[in-house]
Amino acid sequence: MEYQLCPSILSADFNRLGEQIKILEKEGVEWLHIDVMDGDFVPSISFGMPVIRSIRKESKMFFDVHLMVSAPERYIQDFADCGADSITVHAEACEDLERAIEQIHDAGVKAGVSIKPATPVNDISHLLEDVDMVLVMTVQPGFGGQKYIEECTEKIQELRELIEKEELDVDIQVDGGINDSTIETVIKAGANLLVAGSYVFNGDLAGNVKKINRKMKEIIGTLE
Repeated sequence: MEYQLCPSILSADFNRLGEQIKILEKEGVEWLHIDVMDGDFVPSISFGMPVIRSIRKESKMFFDVHLMVSAPERYIQDFADCGADSITVHAEACEDLERAIEQIHDAGVKAGVSIKPATPVNDISHLLEDVDMVLVMTVQPGFGGQKYIEECTEKIQELRELIEKEELDVDIQVDGGINDSTIETVIKAGANLLVAGSYVFNGDLAGNVKKINRKMKEIIGTLE
């Protein structure tokens, strides 16, 4: 299983976004988590295709695009065209989730499905064979800096057990409240892709990445 730190640019300094992405690349970060929010599915508004298209020109990182938008089916091809390598849609936002996943794959990118803290794993368990990743929101989507919701740990464990039972190649990503006190919890529960915003971008960016990668390596070592 491949483990990745996925810095969320929602917490980046947008006046220095290009510079900060280059720092991440220099530190060996391979994934960039890009939260797209529409002010409807979630209260906040972030950014869209123009920003992704702009940074795509300067980066070879894996662009992990998380659509926190209503009726995301309308935009799947557009986000694929502007540079997404993976597109994640919310189970709660799609009228026809199966069709949305099919659209993502038809666009030539990896497909992910996300669930809010209150959404049970059972709502998407029948789709595990069709997706590349499940994103478990461990805070309420739409705002950064929230505290990790402890009840979500069981959902991560449940997902990992289902994936292993069915012998599927599906990543588990977590997003929300990842810090020094929760990183071990989510990895040991079964997550292998860790989205982090303020944990990465607040303070010394390069130093934070080094510290987090060391901590992840230590935790993963205890699982082997």
